[in-house]
Formats: sequence, C-alpha cells, structure tokens
Amino acid sequence: MIAELDARGYALWPSRLDRGELAELARLFGDWPEGRPGQRIDPARVARLGGVRRLCAAMVPVIGQGARPVRAILFDKQDGGNWALGWHQDRTIEVLERREVAGFGPWTVKQGRVHVAPPVSLLERMVTVRLHLDPVDADNAPLLVAPGSHRLGLIAEDAISGVVDRLGDDACLAGAGSVWLYRTPILHASARSAPGRRRRVLQIDLSAESLPGGLSWSTDGEGRA
Repeated sequence: MIAELDARGYALWPSRLDRGELAELARLFGDWPEGRPGQRIDPARVARLGGVRRLCAAMVPVIGQGARPVRAILFDKQDGGNWALGWHQDRTIEVLERREVAGFGPWTVKQGRVHVAPPVSLLERMVTVRLHLDPVDADNAPLLVAPGSHRLGLIAEDAISGVVDRLGDDACLAGAGSVWLYRTPILHASARSAPGRRRRVLQIDLSAESLPGGLSWSTDGEGRA
C-alpha cells in the first residue's frame, strides 16, 4: 500500500469500515441541509470515529507518529444537490486562526473556518482520505485522479489539462465501507452522479506535523461543531 501510494499517489486501504463504523459514519449525515453540496465539520469530531482511529494507527508508517485528522468535509451528491468538479489540486489547510508566517498564504475563510495555502512541501507529506458510505460505480461520480501528478509540485492552472492528457486518469470505484488514500497534492476531478443515486463521502486530511510560527491546526484549539 505504501509503495503504491508513493508511486501513483493513491491506494485503496487494505481494510474497510465494518458495520458499526459505517453506522457511525452515517450519523454524520443526519439532518443534511437541502441542496448543500458539502459541509465542513470539526476534525476533532471525526477523530473520535472508530474507523478513523483505526485508520490513523495504520497511517503511522506513512506520515509518522501522531497522525490525526486536521480537516474534515462531508460530501453528499444526490438529486437536488449534485455537481461536477473540474481537475484541480487541494492547496489549502485549515488552521485555528490567522497568523502571518512566511510561506503561508493567501488566506481564505470557508464556511466560517480559516484556511491558508501552505508550502507545497507540507502538502506533500500529508495524506487525504475518502471514506465511502455508498457504493461508487462508474455512474455514481467516482473520484478521478491523474496518477503520479502528486510528484509535480503546484501545477499552474493553464497546465493542468496537459498534465492530465499526459498522465491519464483513473477512476476510484468503491463499495460501501471502502477507504481510498491519496497524497494530498494529487490532481483530481469528479462528474455529477446519475439521477436517483446518492454518494456520501467523508473526506479528511491527515497530518502528524506541528505548524511553524505560532500557527495551529484547528484541532489544536477547542473543538467546534
């Protein structure tokens, strides 16, 4: 798994969520706001899930001791809340509060949570994880990834299509309980799901590092719902 993650930039976790862990995951999607494509939640909240605790223990050989969720987003593609996502890289992290530190910026606020673009070297040491509640076949908006693109640093917007043409794209199909692992800078995209389908995913960013210059991950302060 580690060799595959480093070489291609993505790998399927050899384990999967069991029935109890799936039930915990499903509860995160209760009372979903109608029409909302995604919802950012407190990473400390998902850190308590049994499946996430087990996953973090398995990630120690990949990113080091202290691997933990530092950002968490719920996605729920369904009729009335469906969308397509073009090719892009995830370039920001979530922090507790804004502090001016060399190499970190620009700053944004997303659903009330503070984000900043860090040096790409930090992103390269992180792992992004997608935990699937619903089966994802070719018609249910699987994540598309460009294998090897995680090794190219930050890719200029006008160069992305050329990189995808050169590297190709792979679809990350999943069953209920499947867990996909990605090197955080990998190029990725997804289509709209088919009518009548639902695709619920918890996406978390994992890190084992401390941030410099007085910056703190959002989980280093008091939890926020």
